[in-house]
Amino acid sequence: MSCEIVASALQSSNSPLRDLDLSSNNLGDSGVKLLCAGLMSPNCKLQRLGLGWCNLTEGCCDVLASVLHSTHSELSDLELRDNELQDSGVRALSAGLEDPHCKLQRLGLSGCRVTQRGCDSLASALCSNPSHLRELDLRYNHPGDSGVRALSAAKLDTLTLLVEHGGENRIKPGPRKYSCQLTLDPNTANRALSLSEGNRKVTNTPGREETYPDHPERFESVPQVLCRESVCERCYWEAELSVSEGGGVYIAVTYKGISRKRGVEDCVFGGNKNSWSLVCYEHRYSVRHNNNCTDLPARPSPYHRAGVCDDGAGAGVCVYRVGVCVDRPAGTLSFYSVSDSDTVTLLHTLRTHFTQHTPLCAGFRVEWGSVSLCQLE
Repeated sequence: MSCEIVASALQSSNSPLRDLDLSSNNLGDSGVKLLCAGLMSPNCKLQRLGLGWCNLTEGCCDVLASVLHSTHSELSDLELRDNELQDSGVRALSAGLEDPHCKLQRLGLSGCRVTQRGCDSLASALCSNPSHLRELDLRYNHPGDSGVRALSAAKLDTLTLLVEHGGENRIKPGPRKYSCQLTLDPNTANRALSLSEGNRKVTNTPGREETYPDHPERFESVPQVLCRESVCERCYWEAELSVSEGGGVYIAVTYKGISRKRGVEDCVFGGNKNSWSLVCYEHRYSVRHNNNCTDLPARPSPYHRAGVCDDGAGAGVCVYRVGVCVDRPAGTLSFYSVSDSDTVTLLHTLRTHFTQHTPLCAGFRVEWGSVSLCQLE
């Protein structure tokens, strides 16, 4: 994405742009600063700007505030969700909100690691200026009771304040702010799979078969298992995968109604329109959906190691750690690798429309080896 080209388009005379959504592009602070040169042009008539998931920090908020108090700005809707703005960035944005020239009617700060201090800055700005603001989205942050009270006391009867899904864990960096705890559902486990560690580990040992009772939700033909809990609006989890030479592990998201007893492709995670999966082999990743497979350029990096796995020689076992983040309203499914130093790195994002009004579930297919769900504090 070339922000210089977009900025040039915004500055052109008679620019037709009124709605611009750049969400899920890696713009960074430098890209937004280039973009703002166009936003402050007298020719710019943009009313809605989407910058969610754009790898932004507090470093871009001063220039965004300059746009808000620009006499030329027509901006009425600014979406900044899922960026690392934090309280310092919100404080900078508040300087723009309190300016009489600000025309903003909606501000989206969901998942931006905002605490009470950021809410105090917003409340002060809204009190000092008869703001046009009609909706303030602070979901998936940590405003605390005092932060909510401060905003409620701003005496803006027309303001819709969204603060659901808050809590201290929401100030974690990256996707871990959306961490959820999952367990495996024994009623769905194929008989080639054994569950242990409180239904948090699944293992496939060739030649061994479990004596599970018949159940309508059990996978009959493929070594797969679902998690008991449904995936909520935004959810993140991590798993450690023990991958043996020649085998693979599928980390999947699927509608709960996926077939359990029909043809293989109807059941296999990623083999149909009802499921999506990341497949981890010893030396490569691939993503699958609707029976289409795409290899990823990133190579798996062992989280810790047992046996030989980095040169393809010998019969060893590699242990990898991966993360999965579902954002159902945004229609995104992201896969991450997790390093020994606990660094979370994006592998791939799938963009889709979760159109079925049925629960989404996490699932695993284990051809050989094991998967352990991780406890995230």
